[in-house]
Amino acid sequence: MGKSTVAPYGLAMGFEQVNRLAAFAALASAAVLFVLGVDVVLSGFLLGVAVLVGLGVAIAAAWYGLTRTGPSRLLGFGIAALALVLTVGSLLVKGDHLVQALVIVVALGLMLVATRAAFRIHAPLVRAPDPRHPALFYNPKSGGGKAEKFHLADEARARGIEPIELERGVDLEQLVRKAVADGADALAMAGGDGSQAVVAMVAAEQGLPYACIPAGTRNHFALDLGVDRDDVVGALDAFADGRVKRVDLAEVNGLVFVNNVSVGLYAEAVQREGYREAKLRTILDTLPEVVGPEGKGLGMRWTGPGGDEHSSGAAILVSNNRYRLGRAVGSGTRPRIDEGSLGIAVASTPTGRALFSRPWREWSVPAFDIEADGPVAAGIDGEAVTLDAPLRFKSLPAALQVRIAAAHPGASPSAAIPDRAWETVAGLARIAAGRT
Repeated sequence: MGKSTVAPYGLAMGFEQVNRLAAFAALASAAVLFVLGVDVVLSGFLLGVAVLVGLGVAIAAAWYGLTRTGPSRLLGFGIAALALVLTVGSLLVKGDHLVQALVIVVALGLMLVATRAAFRIHAPLVRAPDPRHPALFYNPKSGGGKAEKFHLADEARARGIEPIELERGVDLEQLVRKAVADGADALAMAGGDGSQAVVAMVAAEQGLPYACIPAGTRNHFALDLGVDRDDVVGALDAFADGRVKRVDLAEVNGLVFVNNVSVGLYAEAVQREGYREAKLRTILDTLPEVVGPEGKGLGMRWTGPGGDEHSSGAAILVSNNRYRLGRAVGSGTRPRIDEGSLGIAVASTPTGRALFSRPWREWSVPAFDIEADGPVAAGIDGEAVTLDAPLRFKSLPAALQVRIAAAHPGASPSAAIPDRAWETVAGLARIAAGRT
């Protein structure tokens, strides 16, 4: 270890070329579909109109399915398949349009595959000197025992990284500080996001590089950093020719968090005995007590984006940068973690009008306060705590230097995926032109 080369990665440049080729292929396929549609219109007006409408519906529904999850994805693909079958069928009825029908099927499939490939991201981060004495802290029980399953301690030693096991009853923060005092010049954590926050806090405070090893259960922070959650062992390569970037942290009443703090319905449920064994049932049992007709409500006050005071809502989520919310691909992730802001999302209590609109409000601010008449139940990165009022949130811009393995994306999955069809076309044109 100890290399000092600082240069853009050729690997990222390779990904950029692949993205450009995919964007060209997607736009070319769309052009072929358009030309075929015009040709069919010229050869028979009514048939041509039917084909153009069918293609438009198929493309729109397919992209909707491609950018959604769950039932919405199935619905989009189902409508796209039906529209395509009807379109191709109308061409085959004429008999002399067999070639056009086959080209349409191939072009539509290629356009969708190429579009998705064009928006795959591999951030062009830079190399930095490798640390000489990196230390890996790992929780052997986290994520169902991933550290033991993947032999992380042995893999770390093979890379010149000192593995330090987190034993029951040991204070992680003190363990990390001792390792720094003993000469560790880079820190990594293999465990849940609550543990990641502790190690990241010390790394930021000491000005040391940090690596997130996705050995927890869900690994939300790893996902938003651009760490491949399926490559637990490969994440250790962050300390061997890894790439670096600066990201934000956030804090509430002096406690650092990497993802979010929830108060209200979810936080109340997390405090309940038996939550981990029956999460949904516990949340449903908590619902009437918080927002029901005789519920006690949140009992909290905060200022909205327009400067007005508020005290209603079922839950408040304060995140380290803004989440993408909704049903699109990348929902529940943050496009960026380096904008120096907090994401605020307030879930509303159910109303008749909410049936036809988003049941939450969201905005971004650098700091946010919540007033309350007493202690507030909260979930910090999924861990249940009780905080004294008032709750003072603030962003810590560019506080943490993160190292990421060269083979990993280096950015959130929602960093590049557009929300709307027109944004998709414009994005493809930018990628094809090399303006990513």
